Formats: sequence, structure tokens, C-alpha cells
Amino acid sequence: MIHTDKLTKTFTVKKETVEAVKGVNIDVAPGELVAFLGPNGAGKSTTLRMLTTLLRSTSGMASVAGVDVAADPAGVRARIGYIGQGNGGGHSFRVIDELIMQGRFYGMNATDAAARAQELLKSLDLADLAKRTVVKLSGGQRRRMDVALGLIHSPRLLFLDEPSTGMDPQNRANLWEHILRMRAEHGTTIVLTTHYMDEADSMSERVIVIDHGQIIADDTAARLKANLAGDLLAVEVAAESAAGVRGLLGGPPRAVSSAKTCTTAWSASASGSPKAHGWHRRCCKK
Repeated sequence: MIHTDKLTKTFTVKKETVEAVKGVNIDVAPGELVAFLGPNGAGKSTTLRMLTTLLRSTSGMASVAGVDVAADPAGVRARIGYIGQGNGGGHSFRVIDELIMQGRFYGMNATDAAARAQELLKSLDLADLAKRTVVKLSGGQRRRMDVALGLIHSPRLLFLDEPSTGMDPQNRANLWEHILRMRAEHGTTIVLTTHYMDEADSMSERVIVIDHGQIIADDTAARLKANLAGDLLAVEVAAESAAGVRGLLGGPPRAVSSAKTCTTAWSASASGSPKAHGWHRRCCKK
């Protein structure tokens, strides 16, 4: 459904070149729910904007829904749904009118657009709000309307750019309940960006971790936690006791000269003994 090869994006800021995305390779199969996880400024949204034709790449290639992003951007847009970070509805328009208009933009006739709009309003618990203007919706209601706008033309692939940022826990749970139910019903492939680790962990089948414009991990949440998660224990002792403490905790005794204190740190995977998982030790002078 998605394939990229060395996809890169650079910007020029005050005569300096900034590499926002550094040659990422991504493959997403049909029906997957994949989360791009990373801190603000990591390159998640820039990558998503390139995949959705909103931003032209500097180099590399990307194919989305079987269409080359650079060669046929209109073809890509016709096959995907995109829900950005901001609200998509015009504040002075009614919800039902916004949905029908969105369907017409995608080439649907008036009858089909109206029928699809009514279907989505019902599915997303917005039927009672159909004739309300967008400005009068709550934050959670607006976000559900954004989902409806992205799904109006029944795309095979849906992009969600930080869909629950700024929402309270109840509205976040409600939004995801609707998204996951509709995915189960229609088999939609979903790609989302988030900086909420709990969201990536509980909602996605696969997590792609991006930092400084590069993919640093790509696996299921369970495997990432098993392989990368760990505990760190720091113990600060007097210099004259350092060698003895190391001996008790499994480290070789070693004299520490001209040091007032010694800090020794051990890290391991989430479970197991130090010897079983090869704990690391370091001694620092202070």
C-alpha cells in the first residue's frame, strides 16, 4: 500500500540546509495500522505530508496506493483520506453540508454524497448534529467530523496526523473507538503520527520510531518493548566503599583514586537478573 525508497526532504533556513527527513525506507501492507512515533520535530508530519502529496520530496521516491506520488499526485489524492492536525470544516457551514461538499469534490454525485454523509454521521454519532454549524461543535465532535470528511469517498488508505492531540482522555477513547470500528468494517489501511507512546502501543499493529529525520526502530509494540525497554539503577557511594559495592553487585573490584564519590549504574531489560541480561556498569569521578 505504501513503499518509499530513500525518501528525503531538506529545507533552507537562514541560508542553512536543514535535513528534516533523511532517506527513509517505508513499506506498509494493505490493511495494516501503523503508527509513526517520535518527539515534536522528529520528521513524522513532514514524512506524512510527502506521502499525501502536500509536500514535494527533495529526493527519493514514494508510491502510495499503487500510484507514484511525484508522477501522479492527483491520483494519490483520489485514493487516500487525510486528516490533518487542524480542523477541516468551515466554521460557518453545517456539518451535513460540509460532508456533502467534500464528497462532491471527490467526484461523487449529489445523491451518493448525501447518502454517504448520512451513513458516516450515523456511524460516528453525529446524526443529531447534522444541521449544526461547525463552530458550535465541541472539540471531540469536530474531530469526529474530520474523520467523516476523510472517509467520505471510502478510501482504501487513511492518514491521521496526530488525531487526538489536545483532546481529553474520554474524547480520545471515543475517537479511537469509532476509528477502529470503521477499520474493522471496511478493512482500511491506517497510518498515523503521534507522540503519545500509549496511543502507539495500544492502537497500532506496528510502530515506526522516527527521530532526527531517521527511522531508528520498526517493529510491533510488544517486540520493541521487549528488546528496548529497561530499568536503570544508580547508586552513589563513598569512594572508599566503591570497590566493595562493585563486588557485591557483580562487578570486578577496582581501586578508584582521587575520587570523592562513585556513581555506578546498572541497566537491564524489563525482567531478569543482572547476570542473565548482561548489566552495564560505569564509574564516574566527581
